Amino acid sequence: MNLEDFAEGNVLFKSYFKKNQESLLNLVKTGQSPKALFIGCSDSRVIPDMMVQSNPGDLFVIRNVGNFVPPYKPDEDYHATASGIEYAVSVLNVKEIIICGHSHCGACQHLYQKIEDSSLIHTKKWLELGESAKSSALLSLGANAPMEDLLRLTEKLSVIKQIERILTYPNVKQRFENGDLHIHGWYYDIETGEIDYYNADTYEFLPLKDLLEANINL
Repeated sequence: MNLEDFAEGNVLFKSYFKKNQESLLNLVKTGQSPKALFIGCSDSRVIPDMMVQSNPGDLFVIRNVGNFVPPYKPDEDYHATASGIEYAVSVLNVKEIIICGHSHCGACQHLYQKIEDSSLIHTKKWLELGESAKSSALLSLGANAPMEDLLRLTEKLSVIKQIERILTYPNVKQRFENGDLHIHGWYYDIETGEIDYYNADTYEFLPLKDLLEANINL
């Protein structure tokens, strides 16, 4: 795929824009009011809007390497992810936060590999945010466990660690404890398209579709 392909894609998008012009322009007039903050990985195989078939204006999306959430540290100089979290929670007043990890995550894989390239200084520092998930996976399975098992568990444990970190943000914690903000941990399987959700009561990831089926049966 090259730039010409992207240009052709924009032509197709403009056709979509024209068909949905009323609703899209309404977002301009009234401003955005997304239903959820979605924190996902920058991995090009992770496609939030397509994964849940959301419409423009539904998701406020933050993407970074590894779908990591840095801890609340107001004394640091730059806060791209932190700024997005604050804006979504305190200005846009989202009611839901989704932290979505995924299978075959390059960030989690590189936690087990030494980075020698000196040009990746920021990446190396950023990956420190995944070390606690790696340590927990090694403690659970042992250092001699098959690497694929370690990676899959690290990816899922990382989602839980990010949930813990996002609760270090004062406004997030306050709204969560007040019950008007809900936090969800998701795990997307890029080989099947399936999404699992973290059940904090049973400490396990379960199929997201089960929630839909449970609501239908009520």
